[in-house]
Amino acid sequence: MKPSQKTDRARRAVFPGSFDPITRGHENILRRAAVLFDEVTLAIGVNQDKAGMFPLERRMEWCRATFADVPNIKVASFEGLTVDFCHSIEAGWLIRGVRNGGDFEYERTIAQMTKYLDSDLETMILFTDPEHAPISSSVVRDIVHHGGDVSRFVPDAVDLEGYGK
Repeated sequence: MKPSQKTDRARRAVFPGSFDPITRGHENILRRAAVLFDEVTLAIGVNQDKAGMFPLERRMEWCRATFADVPNIKVASFEGLTVDFCHSIEAGWLIRGVRNGGDFEYERTIAQMTKYLDSDLETMILFTDPEHAPISSSVVRDIVHHGGDVSRFVPDAVDLEGYGK
């Protein structure tokens, strides 16, 4: 790799996840990451064997609307290994969000495995601001499924009307 290519790659980051749905915790991490890099791609991973609660296109719409005011955040979807997606867009960094100790242990393992797959791909772990720590997509999905109000846990662009009970 030429030095200029490495420099370009070093300025691009990927924040991967299912974003099913995107939460205020995700938003918090991504807005903070956007000031650190020239370009950050919110990458929605697609697993054909595991259907999400919300359709991929809807999740992408919510993410685009949430970050419409941040020009260096892009939204994309991908299948397969995150490392391969990073290669495809020439990103040199992975952004991972952590809410608690359990998240940290999981993310540390993923970061170490990523190093085995690509020793040049760096992982940056950002801790969510404390007020967002208890929020997870799985808890939000459970509340939605039972007809509860999740408006304070998801960005304003997320419209969950018609989902749940």
